[in-house]
Amino acid sequence: MKIDIIGDVHGCLDELYTLFSELGYEWEEGIPVHPEGRTPAFVGDITDRGPKSMEAIHFVHRLVVQESKAIYVPGNHCDKLYRFFLGNPIKEAHGLETTTAEYRNLTEEEQQDVKAKFMELIDNSPLYHVLPEANVVIAHAGIKGQDIGKVNKSVKTFVLYGDITGEKLPDGRPVRRDWAQHYTGDRWIVYGHTPTKEPRFVNRTVNIDTGCVFGGALTAFRLPEENTVSVPSSMPYIEEKFRY
Repeated sequence: MKIDIIGDVHGCLDELYTLFSELGYEWEEGIPVHPEGRTPAFVGDITDRGPKSMEAIHFVHRLVVQESKAIYVPGNHCDKLYRFFLGNPIKEAHGLETTTAEYRNLTEEEQQDVKAKFMELIDNSPLYHVLPEANVVIAHAGIKGQDIGKVNKSVKTFVLYGDITGEKLPDGRPVRRDWAQHYTGDRWIVYGHTPTKEPRFVNRTVNIDTGCVFGGALTAFRLPEENTVSVPSSMPYIEEKFRY
């Protein structure tokens, strides 16, 4: 299996299109198709903060659900938007407010369409993907080796939010343990969630959230090649948003 795993898009759709072209995909009726039959995969957080969250939902839904040309796992921002669409009380902050603003600017018919597509995308996708044919696990914020194959409340929290301690940084972000330092498995774990200035390789893990929405880059990790391809962001650079 040849796969291109794409980091957190966060509504940066123009950069996503550029990345597909950089990866050698060709556009056929609005769909990126690779001549070698490669499969794109998304690590979650396709919406929030960036300029084109609604378009990102339509595009990823078409790729994953309608055309079966890509795979996807949800991120914490996806989970929050899903709960918003369910009608649950949720604070519109930390980027969600940009997506809900876009949503409210749509007609009622358009709202129903994008809501249905996003919820179908979530409902038809696993919490994380285990792909033996590519020797990889794709999980939004990562996963402990001993938890691969499990799905419960604690695993879901870890996969969506990382190894959080319950403490907060001065800017309100959660304190997270560096779980990748303790991973000893031989399968790749590819994740995003925490913006880094460069793809971060630790043991057999790689964080590919290179902060596109914060002015960094949008990155893909390719297997079996085990290399990365990045395209620069068009967004303003915000230094303090990067962890490493």
